Amino acid sequence: MNNQGMLVLVLAMQGVILISLCAIFYQLLRQQGRILLHLDNLEQNATRTLGAEAGHAELQPIGLSVGAQFPAFRYPDLAGRVVALKDFEGKRALLVHWSAECGFCAAIGKDLALLEDAFAKAEVQLVLLTRDDESSSRKQAKRLGLKCPMLLAKDASEALEALSDFGTPAAYLLDEQGRVAHPLVVGSDGVLSLARQVAGGTERKRLAGERPLAESRIERRGLKAGTPAPVFRLPDLTGRMVSPEDYRGSKLLLVFIDPHCGPCDQIAPELARLHRQHQTNGLALVMVGRGDAEENRKKAKQSGFDFPVVVQRKWELSKQYGIFATPVAFLIDEEGIIARDVATGVDAILELAQQALLTSHESQVRGPSLSSKEHVMSNQRGVNHAGA
Repeated sequence: MNNQGMLVLVLAMQGVILISLCAIFYQLLRQQGRILLHLDNLEQNATRTLGAEAGHAELQPIGLSVGAQFPAFRYPDLAGRVVALKDFEGKRALLVHWSAECGFCAAIGKDLALLEDAFAKAEVQLVLLTRDDESSSRKQAKRLGLKCPMLLAKDASEALEALSDFGTPAAYLLDEQGRVAHPLVVGSDGVLSLARQVAGGTERKRLAGERPLAESRIERRGLKAGTPAPVFRLPDLTGRMVSPEDYRGSKLLLVFIDPHCGPCDQIAPELARLHRQHQTNGLALVMVGRGDAEENRKKAKQSGFDFPVVVQRKWELSKQYGIFATPVAFLIDEEGIIARDVATGVDAILELAQQALLTSHESQVRGPSLSSKEHVMSNQRGVNHAGA
């Protein structure tokens, strides 16, 4: 080949290299732009996320405005009598969303029972609205000494929707005409504080050595970021043993749910979709249900879960993670450390998942370091396990 031919070949090769470099640079710019847009969206979502009320872990929502007419309802009580909102006209009503399976409800149940005489003197009717079955509700009422109406809200209604989105316990104070007289309160501390307020500031005499709920040494706001995640080993719905240690080397989103929790029903399809789309992107997902295994199995099938679902006994695992609410989620990093403070509620959990995926994506763009080689291998095992 003569010199002119060689020159043409060199120039052609340089042109190909230049075009390839431009294409790579263009893709990097597009990728960086997507990351910046994603960060911007996360920042905007964060400003809209409802903050956690001081003193408990549940979200502080807006709810119905003061003065709004509370939606009418008609539900049977434990004796089979149909009770309607209009039955309480002429007196105020403290309407509480309740559950026999809720640890927060159980924590304040006896306090509410001992306030019932004070409620009567203040012409306030305590009403508990529950989605539980009659048997479990009756047993709990007897155990706690509750004599107030406990209404079995099995059928959907606007009244139930006004409360169920915020978990249990949550409460509205209604005036004599059934209008909202106090902003919605959520969580055991908020509900008990409002109850004492409407009862005239009355507080029961505590037994010797009994601690107030606020002074309990049991963590109720969730383990903090930087805390080693408690290790457990439980069978999933197929009988396979599952442990957080199986996911060392990858990020793990651990979500606590309850088959009777309204917000849990809302987030279920979102988590199923997220896992289908991102199960190979460095984020594993494990769900911790509670209650009956068969109910959890039905929920998992309805929602299309293809990730492990384990069932805890009562609140055993929730107690270890320091929070009794649902839905909540913890992000556990590659070393088994809780990476973020607990996310409570649908929006906060989905935002936590997005942040975890974003950081995983950025790590993949940078490429693994030599020191993280073992983590990458472990990550691959964790992803396969979660998606199996």
